[in-house]
Amino acid sequence: MEIKDALLQKLQSLLIIFFAVIGFTACITHKKIQASPTHAAADIQQTIITQTANPLDSLLNNPALKGAQAGICIAPADSGNYWLQYQADKYFIPASNMKLFTCYAAMQYLGDSLTALRYVDKGNGTVEVEPNGDPSFLVSDFAVQPVFQFLQQQKNILITTANWKDEPLGAGWAWDDYTEDYMAERSAMPVYGNVAKFTYGGVMPACFENKINNPYQIRSRFYAIKRGIGNNNFEMIPSGREIKSIQVPFFTAQNGLLAQLLTDTLHVPVSESNFTLNRLLPDVQRIHSQPTDSLLKIMMHRSDNFFAEQSLLMVGNELLGEMNDKKIINHLLQTDFANLPQKPKWVDGSGLSRYNLVTPADLVTVLQKMKSSFGMARLSAILPSANAGTLSGYYKPFAGNLLAKTGTLSNHVSISGYVTTASGKPIVFSVLVNNHVSSAAAVRRAVESYLTAYIRSH
Repeated sequence: MEIKDALLQKLQSLLIIFFAVIGFTACITHKKIQASPTHAAADIQQTIITQTANPLDSLLNNPALKGAQAGICIAPADSGNYWLQYQADKYFIPASNMKLFTCYAAMQYLGDSLTALRYVDKGNGTVEVEPNGDPSFLVSDFAVQPVFQFLQQQKNILITTANWKDEPLGAGWAWDDYTEDYMAERSAMPVYGNVAKFTYGGVMPACFENKINNPYQIRSRFYAIKRGIGNNNFEMIPSGREIKSIQVPFFTAQNGLLAQLLTDTLHVPVSESNFTLNRLLPDVQRIHSQPTDSLLKIMMHRSDNFFAEQSLLMVGNELLGEMNDKKIINHLLQTDFANLPQKPKWVDGSGLSRYNLVTPADLVTVLQKMKSSFGMARLSAILPSANAGTLSGYYKPFAGNLLAKTGTLSNHVSISGYVTTASGKPIVFSVLVNNHVSSAAAVRRAVESYLTAYIRSH
């Protein structure tokens, strides 16, 4: 018993010493913490800054991108290793960033001025004409119309569309947008941009006057225009908005429509035929319409889908002798774009199709290729700069520095372009965001914040 009591007393003494030491240490630690509250707060603040200072993390954690997928690629403007890759080899729907592919092809193959048509003078005022898909004919963007002036001087015009090998609407286009002016139908020889312009009490081209129905007996200015599917029957429908000017695409495949439009406009007999013009013969001549870069500037600044579609078809007609998206795209992928990091799924010229798939690394490579092929001076005259065109209101601090092409489809936002960083280094970038459920504006602002931070920190 005495031994047990002695051991118990010894154990109690050890426990008392142990807890005393622990208590003393805790007091010292507490005093240290209390003695430097400023340092502790500074450490916490520094942690927060470190967590939020990474622009990429800030972008990916932005509420506007919740649930979305993003891909980013940044590289030197000329060549070299990527500066940043985030899902850069993954495929995204690029929307209008697809126009960069079309713009390259047009700059490379359409020459200084657009070939609007080829013709053979048959004598006695008769000409045989093969159109080239030029979208500038009788559109308000171009006051000078060489094609109109030439054709109006003729007495008889025979026109062929044998080189047209495509459909008016592209694969993967939203069918319910067929009456929207941003989705005009494609054709061998566009007239008035392939849209009918309705104002109160009238329409241009005038040949559609007798195609307007008014089933609701509307007498006011408050109406809209609806067009039937697969025809040119237009209908006035009630609307809460006063009609001022509405552009509705017309149905281009209507039999004899091209000849009718040209006859009414030129006041010269025009008839359609199916002959093939042998462009290798010495008597085949060309009519040029507009400077190529003038058309491309409009195409890129307002992201004009129709100009883009027709430009790609024109490239096809120049290189392959026919207008067919699939064939010219395959040709370009096997030649000019054969060395892209990933092979794109390229479907149309404008990016309207949701079948298009491309990677950020592909777009960066295309941008580098455009710079090396054409130079920044020419690109600066075509691509919109910060706070201009579709970039209006965005990237204001970089006006005159940043050049880029934007892209927007429902739930998809993209931007790819050129900029010089704060340290004076020229770079190319591509940011693609797919499947967002926020507003497009919110996503654009989030991407703008990311790129702004990146540019300023490099």
